[in-house]
Amino acid sequence: MDTLQAGLKGTSELTVAREHCTSRGGPWVFMTPAMVQFSEQSCHNLVAPLLAAGQHTVGTIVYIKHLAPTPEGMKVRAEMELAEVDRRRLKFKVKIFDEMELVGECEHERFIIDIDKAGERLQKKIEAMKR
Repeated sequence: MDTLQAGLKGTSELTVAREHCTSRGGPWVFMTPAMVQFSEQSCHNLVAPLLAAGQHTVGTIVYIKHLAPTPEGMKVRAEMELAEVDRRRLKFKVKIFDEMELVGECEHERFIIDIDKAGERLQKKIEAMKR
């Protein structure tokens, strides 16, 4: 985790497929929930190789602006920057572009978790549901 420093940057690309789209009676376009997922996954992928064994990140906050439509079949690119590291809390800034313009901006926070500890906490909830 000591290798995670503010200023770390990366890019990620996705071809917008039907499963990423919505249609309101017109063309199929990249939907906001898919943009959120793309942003979150891109941020996780940026830092995942730098995490210690047994660690993972989970999303905790997403603030997104969907600025312009992107048609099905067009590529989108996320440009991510790790803006702040506060112990286990990671803050990212993301810009999402399609092949023509800026289509989204995102501020995103992720938290580094220990997989075993998180699994124990989840297991307690699962057991409570069975009662």
